Amino acid sequence: MAITKAEFSAYIKAFQFRELFNEMGWNNDRTRQPVVIDDVAFNLSGLAEKSGFRIFICEPAGGHKLPDAATRKKIEGKVTKLFQEHLIIFIDEHKRDQVWQLAVRKAGSPTKISETRFSLSQDPELLYQRASGLFFTLDEEEKVTIIDVTKRVADNFQQNNERVTKKFYESFKKEHTAFLKFIEGIDDQINMDWYASLMLNRLMFCYFIQKKGFLDNNKNYLQDKLKACKEKKGKNKFYSFYRDFLLALFHKGLGAPEHTKNLEVEIGQIPYLNGGLFDEHEIEKTFKDIAIDDKAFEKLFDFFDQYEWHLDTCESASGKDINPDVIGYIFEKYINDRAQMGAYYTKEDITDYIAKNCVIPWLFDEVKRQYRGHRFDSCPFADNGWLWQMMKTSGDEYIYDAVKYGIPTVGANNHSPLNNHSPLHDDLPEEIQKGFDPELEKKIVDGDGPWLWELRKSWNKPAPSDIALPTEIYREVIERRKRYADIKAKITNGEIKEINDFITYNLNIRQFAQDVIETTEDAEFIRYFYKALSGITILDPTCGSGAFLFAAMNILEPLYEACIHRMKNFIHESGKGKHKFFEETLAQANAPEHPNLQYFIFKSIILNNLYGVDIMKEAVEIAKLRLFLKLAATVDADYRKPNLGLEPLPDVDFNIRSGNTLVGYATKKQIEDIAGMFVTEAHKKRILEQCEIVARAFKRYKEIQLSRSDDFDGFKKAKDDLNERLKKLTNDLDGILYMEQYKGVNLEEKEYKNWLATHQPFHWFAEFYEIVEGKGGFDVVIGNPPYVEYSQTKKVYQILGYETISCGNIYVNTIERCSNILASSGSIGMIVQLPIVCTDRMIPIQKMFMKRFALNIFATFDDRPGKLFDGLEHIRATILIVKKQANDKNVFSTSYTRWNAEYRSFLFDSLSFIKNENLTFNGTIPKVGNINHRTILNNLQNFKPLANYLSGDHVIYFHNAPQYWIRATTKPPYFWNEKDGVKISVQIKTLTFSDKAQKAVACSMLNSSIFYLWFLSLSDCRHLNMREIEWMPASLNTFNDDLVRLLAEKVSELMNSYEQNKFRKETYYKATGKVIYDEYYPKLSKPLIDQIDCLLAQHYGFTHEELDFIINYDIKYRMGKELDSGENGSE
Repeated sequence: MAITKAEFSAYIKAFQFRELFNEMGWNNDRTRQPVVIDDVAFNLSGLAEKSGFRIFICEPAGGHKLPDAATRKKIEGKVTKLFQEHLIIFIDEHKRDQVWQLAVRKAGSPTKISETRFSLSQDPELLYQRASGLFFTLDEEEKVTIIDVTKRVADNFQQNNERVTKKFYESFKKEHTAFLKFIEGIDDQINMDWYASLMLNRLMFCYFIQKKGFLDNNKNYLQDKLKACKEKKGKNKFYSFYRDFLLALFHKGLGAPEHTKNLEVEIGQIPYLNGGLFDEHEIEKTFKDIAIDDKAFEKLFDFFDQYEWHLDTCESASGKDINPDVIGYIFEKYINDRAQMGAYYTKEDITDYIAKNCVIPWLFDEVKRQYRGHRFDSCPFADNGWLWQMMKTSGDEYIYDAVKYGIPTVGANNHSPLNNHSPLHDDLPEEIQKGFDPELEKKIVDGDGPWLWELRKSWNKPAPSDIALPTEIYREVIERRKRYADIKAKITNGEIKEINDFITYNLNIRQFAQDVIETTEDAEFIRYFYKALSGITILDPTCGSGAFLFAAMNILEPLYEACIHRMKNFIHESGKGKHKFFEETLAQANAPEHPNLQYFIFKSIILNNLYGVDIMKEAVEIAKLRLFLKLAATVDADYRKPNLGLEPLPDVDFNIRSGNTLVGYATKKQIEDIAGMFVTEAHKKRILEQCEIVARAFKRYKEIQLSRSDDFDGFKKAKDDLNERLKKLTNDLDGILYMEQYKGVNLEEKEYKNWLATHQPFHWFAEFYEIVEGKGGFDVVIGNPPYVEYSQTKKVYQILGYETISCGNIYVNTIERCSNILASSGSIGMIVQLPIVCTDRMIPIQKMFMKRFALNIFATFDDRPGKLFDGLEHIRATILIVKKQANDKNVFSTSYTRWNAEYRSFLFDSLSFIKNENLTFNGTIPKVGNINHRTILNNLQNFKPLANYLSGDHVIYFHNAPQYWIRATTKPPYFWNEKDGVKISVQIKTLTFSDKAQKAVACSMLNSSIFYLWFLSLSDCRHLNMREIEWMPASLNTFNDDLVRLLAEKVSELMNSYEQNKFRKETYYKATGKVIYDEYYPKLSKPLIDQIDCLLAQHYGFTHEELDFIINYDIKYRMGKELDSGENGSE
């Protein structure tokens, strides 16, 4: 029986935690663990334990207060090294306050700290909602595992984030609309929307920093100033909160380094922020008479005050938390909903997976290039170098926990043959072990038993949770174990010796990079690595509110920090003077103007590494806001220090820019190729000279920000100069582009202004000249470009000069544009729609991949039953990672990935890639992720295609929109509608053959699991097109007579089975009225389909191992509940 709130409250208020958890079914724990942080000892005592998950209490050390957030995080890190899964309850000495802290570990994603606070003066409702869900019954005692306990704790302590986000988002949309109505003095909607977003961004930033005490040490600063404004208005009716207070606060206060005494009287003691957010905006310069009624702010602040605003990214505190991560999600969704741009919020597991597998390989490749220029033979990257020797001796440390889960031999150096004697499978039930038969696995199917697939029927049963990830069946557990043994053997044998292997074998590349930096004794490696970190340029060409840029930042930040700590160690060990580069770097990092090391690192990343472009100006503003908040979160207000201890924020106006990624001049060659009367050679030369001048100005401006400078006027002048030069240059290029490509005539006409407004040209060559021309392009390009058909886009703007224009969707054109501005050693990582790898329309981009990139990696994902983008329909996806340089030219792929929702947290760590050898098809990159799968497709290509036999009078009917089953019949399924009467459904297509025998064999083939595997491997997985049917390897003329006879009999039985199991359905459509049709259920006929596959296997020459793979391909999702119940489709 679950604990009541009254009982829970009594325990919590008495700080009787041990008694509480005993009451909730947890075991007693007496573990004691001292933890030392910054020379201060904290005592942690065990309270309770369940299946290895521990709950600790942390009492204060040498003081009365709770440890602060930074210290709590450090304590968490120390405890994690001893006890991976745990929850810590921090208390103060006087037992008034509690903080319940949980480290939420999502596979493949950075650990997040989730905290819930409670004080004696509060109602413990929120804590009760979370902790009461941790109740365990006696019935659960025997079967509960640590994975069950961890999931239950995480689920209960994370539940607030999504709820508050959804609630805030729905209200925010209304408040934004209401705020717009109060704005006067702006005469066009685009600028009004932009200004509304700018004002809200400024105000939200202020809400965050006022809660940290940065605004006159008043946590209710804005509300109090608004109240004061009302009092002044009573005396002066013309006084305006917006014009008389806010603009002064923004432009003269937060945006200026020096404040007059009169201003300080008005706005109080506040810091100079810089950053561009509080500069006089171009809209404010253009529209001088903007007015916003005080009522707009009253309404807005009342809404904001319903929430708790804090800058730390702990996931929970009061149940009404707004932090920068929540803001990012809200604005991404808001922008996409408003613009209907075909862009979707990308979850952290996706952004992290793509970012880490692009950023970290580039860093290692760059370090390798530096060594190659000096002493490559003896460098870490040589086969016998320390880097790969470290990997060779690492055991299974860099194999993800998801792959290792439940394997009894984890950590052992055992690579026995994978059969029923292998220690990998010793713990499996006897009925499962019967399925291991090495001799039978290799035997060619000849029609005689025993049949391996029958011996392995029990492999389709759900596996117990102590050895299986959520929803895994034994077949998947065994396949995962085989993969584990294979990868571990390759590691031990020294076969992992390229950083790209971490992508293709899906290894823990983040941990590897961290360990390399933290343990190497090679100072030169650290020097090269830090230079690579400082120099890498990472671009999101459709950045939205910055999800991918933040993923990149989260990957870079611990690497920066580890490098800096190692530099300190080297200097400490060898003394000053030996490592000059390290000393200079540490001098920069420790400069007095930086509040702390974390601020220096984030500022360096923001200025040196991150670049973004988006067509929506609002999105750009939000991305900047999030970056600023990230910096502000690292500092606490200190009124004893200059500027309250806050270093002015960097100006990222030239890193994060607004414009149309697809329209404009991208490269030097495009400018050189301009022909005709639009521009002379002398003019082109001047443009190139201006580009160089702008690049130098940008470099100088960035250097001013990275070095200490108190020259505000010089700083502002440098920015104004850069802006002026860049504007002049881009205006020049806009006009040339308009006349050259868009056949414009007069730049003074209204049409040109309209064209500028709709096309928003962005000239990469000019805007990022230092990178595109100076460095040869960006090093890493990552993102989630909009999925919008060009037929829709061209109603607004046209894109010209693309090789991929016929692909028909602008996400493809975005990839082409990115490949043109990518450095020769660069890589692209994106999530796009599935068809990019499997439809004829995408042939131009598929050819471009093979031509321009040496390494092409594709992971493909269904949207049933689980999906990568929640709440969206028909969103099957491809994640692609392509690199221009690699040792060999290769293509790697996964199988078509399906999963259940509860498996999502293990999805990316469990991905399995295979080299797509000898599989070349025009219009498709096969979705193959298993050796058996690849071998089957390779063998099939030895047979003549079905297209050779498609003629005659003998008809087969097939449904052209399958999902889990191909429905091919010898007569048309019944279909009737109110408009036309009985007819053949438009989704039923026909094939014709020359005789009954060929018709029977072809019908059996189309219904087989062999063809289903073929279809899923090559198609878009939703539409069965003639392409897949015509390509199907068949050689119908070589079937022997006995097989033809047997297949004809089985097809007849199958058609009868379909008829027996069909269901006549009735529905209604607006266009045709009432509709009645027959719906077939092939999974109920699976035993017959299996028999057909056994016969076809003899024709194709498959082994028993291959036949087992075919019959059980995608079995869990094809059979659904029937598989779980053990019915297996028996009739």
